[in-house]
Amino acid sequence: DVDEGPLLIEVAWEVARKVGGIYTVLKTKLPFICNIWGNRYALVGVYNYESAATEFEPVEPRPLHAQVIENLQRNNPGIKIHYGRWLVPGYPCVFLFELRSSEQYLYQWREQLMGDFSRPDDAEMNEFIVFGHQVSCLLEEFTKLNKQVIAQFHEYQSGVGLIMCKRKKLPLASVFTTHATLLGRYMCAARLNFYNLVSSLDADKEAKERDIFHRFWVEREATQLATVFTTVSEITGFEALHILKREVDIITPNGLNIERFTALHTFQNLHARYKAKISNFVRGHFYGFYDFDIDKTLYFFTAGRYEYFNKGVNLFLDALKQLNEALKASNSDVTIVAFIIMPDATNNFNVESLKGQSLLRDLKDTCNDIVERLGAEIYENALKGNLQKTITFSKEDEVMLKRRIVALKGRKTLPPIVTHNMVNDSQNEILNHIRSLEMFNNPEDRVKLIYHPEFLSSTSTVLPLDYPDFVRGCHLGVFTSYYEPWGYTPAECTVLGVPSVSSNLTGFSNYINNRVDDPGASGVTIIDRRNSSYEEQVLETCNEMVKFCGLTRRERIELRNKTEHLSQLLDWNVLGDAYTQAYKKAYSLTYDQELLADPNLFSHPEDILDF
Repeated sequence: DVDEGPLLIEVAWEVARKVGGIYTVLKTKLPFICNIWGNRYALVGVYNYESAATEFEPVEPRPLHAQVIENLQRNNPGIKIHYGRWLVPGYPCVFLFELRSSEQYLYQWREQLMGDFSRPDDAEMNEFIVFGHQVSCLLEEFTKLNKQVIAQFHEYQSGVGLIMCKRKKLPLASVFTTHATLLGRYMCAARLNFYNLVSSLDADKEAKERDIFHRFWVEREATQLATVFTTVSEITGFEALHILKREVDIITPNGLNIERFTALHTFQNLHARYKAKISNFVRGHFYGFYDFDIDKTLYFFTAGRYEYFNKGVNLFLDALKQLNEALKASNSDVTIVAFIIMPDATNNFNVESLKGQSLLRDLKDTCNDIVERLGAEIYENALKGNLQKTITFSKEDEVMLKRRIVALKGRKTLPPIVTHNMVNDSQNEILNHIRSLEMFNNPEDRVKLIYHPEFLSSTSTVLPLDYPDFVRGCHLGVFTSYYEPWGYTPAECTVLGVPSVSSNLTGFSNYINNRVDDPGASGVTIIDRRNSSYEEQVLETCNEMVKFCGLTRRERIELRNKTEHLSQLLDWNVLGDAYTQAYKKAYSLTYDQELLADPNLFSHPEDILDF
């Protein structure tokens, strides 16, 4: 029962609303956590009207939670909180605060927290401050009822809550997890040689120069005050040691929910199904210039948030340019269609993208009509035993088919390199780089480029696939990141059985490299971005793609099987144990260490939530 034993309360800005990668961490980890903690687990986040409509279900609070909420609202007049369940696997209890209900305290709370170095004009930070104080008030009510609480805080956005708990001297165990460092992200984006500079960095000076000292201070303060400090990878632990001035206690890698198929052909069939859908899009996108063999076409892609340099898009494009030259020089009949899935501001699909898919549908409908009519005629003749009669197009069919073909051949412009109209076309670094390389999808190019500046969705009129299905349909993911504390994109590739090229500056790659003798042979190729020049990195990436192009269909199938086999290393049932160790350590440092002798303390499967 929720009234017995220690409580685990997880605090994050992305509870029940998708903002970034932490949403994926929380959501995928829930089945594992709920299985262990049952009804003694809850999450705390921010109430967002839009996301709540699909993510949140209000329910009647359990007795303990009802008492906590009643005390919270009595002791903090005006504070508004929504209680319910998060509509994801695990179905956990959530407390969601309305930030506006406490806005009247913002000035007072901000001055108490930061004083001279506060930034009143940072609207987002103001929200973090309000949220943090609300969280500390909630946790205070749990401790007043003599509850043993382990509070898990994710990222600096929730860090104010941890800081205020410490200032109030609340008797609880705290765990702070950083999924990246502010300075690391900012300095890498500025293209500084971050990993060679980090050990001698004046973090305060760098933060002030970038006008983020107030945020950086929260991040560092939460790190230093936490009972236990964790990061998602060794490489992030390395930068945290120098920037946040604390050695990591436990590495807590990011896992995924693994759905493994007992029959290998099952996920191979899924690859074929979704590859066919991508091929259908490609036929429409390249109408009028569709002169390559779709059966000898490979789909490469990169994806992620719009961080042109940090995500290694510059390296990917430069390597594709070299790949294009290499394939042309060798007279290869292989064609590469390289996708970049990276959201930026758009004004909807461009006319050419829509027209291509429309013309393709018209042609397909016409062909289907002809096939249906001819099929009926063949059937009738077969019934009569008259198989000698010649079945031919009608004049109407022939005219309609010619009209469709003429429409397809009438294109006067090259296939576009971007599927949407961009709000700031001239300022988009990806498009500017493509233009500088003059990779415009010319007929003679063996590498074709398509930038899709929007999240993928199965409801799209142009490329109707959800992201996981798109990944399954591709042949190779390329994620040559310069700054990537973990790297969900290559991890998702692995789980879906898609080989990938990654860099040794990502947490994921280092995790795999420490556990697999030859990652490349198992579908996770790791290029060196730490100890080689940029030109060498481009060449190495290009060579790996050339090597992949030379694989036979059978060899690609075998490589996908080996890649999918690695997915067991990324299962939360394996990686989740690191979080359990962090909670045990925080608990033993805060409460009675003898309690750890009880094998049931952290495992109550009978408490699994009632659905």
